[in-house]
Amino acid sequence: MEGLAGVLFDMDGTLLDSERLWDRALNALATRYGRVLSDRARKAMVGRSTRETMKLFYRDLGVRDPDPHADSTFIADQMARLYATDLAWRPGAAELVAEVRAAGLPAALVTTTGRRLVEVALDTLLGRGAFDVVVCGDDVTRPKPHPEPYLTAAARLGVPAAACVAVEDSPAGVQSARAAGAVVLAVAGPVPLPVMEGVHHVPALTGVDLPYLVKLWDGRPR
Repeated sequence: MEGLAGVLFDMDGTLLDSERLWDRALNALATRYGRVLSDRARKAMVGRSTRETMKLFYRDLGVRDPDPHADSTFIADQMARLYATDLAWRPGAAELVAEVRAAGLPAALVTTTGRRLVEVALDTLLGRGAFDVVVCGDDVTRPKPHPEPYLTAAARLGVPAAACVAVEDSPAGVQSARAAGAVVLAVAGPVPLPVMEGVHHVPALTGVDLPYLVKLWDGRPR
């Protein structure tokens, strides 16, 4: 692990097969408005903060006088229930997290999801001991695609972001991690990912192990 100082993991869609759960919650809210959320708008929400997601939601549905607090609470309540009962790992994710943990390499969870839901995920599937640091959407003032979430996570680990590999699945997350200076492993999801220097693409985490991450970091542009 020479040189590699830490691994920074996104959560929804990267480690967890949870975008389908967000689909259910957002579609339920759209139904309450008597409308249907478009696929285009839903894809634009992936990896975005709650505030940005709700802006896209209202714009897509043409809601003119929304109650963002009530709607965000509805979504959070729906997701808390689904996180408690229906969470599943994405292929290869559990094995990679366990290997990083067993090697003693510093690891952080870096997500735009709010802490209330992250706590449920940690208790029901991820495990409290899986990460040294957890940075949630409500822990930062500038969410992804801004680099603040990844810079915050690296700082709390006590390592430079440029000495880390970040594992992501969304365009906003890839941009955030790359802007922070990390080498990025981009896992394919429902939204096409940008082609950028320092970003490596895989269809899934199946077969990705710690030596693979070390090789990515060793091969970074200098």
